[in-house]
Amino acid sequence: METNEKLIRNRVQLMGNLGKDPELRAFDGGKRMARFSVATNERFAYGEGQFKEDTQWHGIVAWGRLAEQVAEQLHKGSRISLEGRLVHRSYEGKDGQKRYSTEVVMNAFKVVEGAAVVEAA
Repeated sequence: METNEKLIRNRVQLMGNLGKDPELRAFDGGKRMARFSVATNERFAYGEGQFKEDTQWHGIVAWGRLAEQVAEQLHKGSRISLEGRLVHRSYEGKDGQKRYSTEVVMNAFKVVEGAAVVEAA
């Protein structure tokens, strides 16, 4: 099977609710970053008439103007639809142990209000 490398991309789409207010940070040179988490829920059936709900938490990072929009428009409980890419990184914890993290670097989002979707400017 022949693959077209131009079509293979690192792309993530999520819809969920913010777990807390975004944290906005400013760095030297004026670069801004917003960090927050989004919960996604999935309900599935198992057994006879029994249902289970599974909640997954996703770490999200936004940079630049998008980070400012996040800080202005989103708060704990906001329902959003977002698109971004997965980034894996490692760091050393305070205890000296190597830790690993996977987060979504967001490149676009929409606020979801009821059945309507409101696009970010």
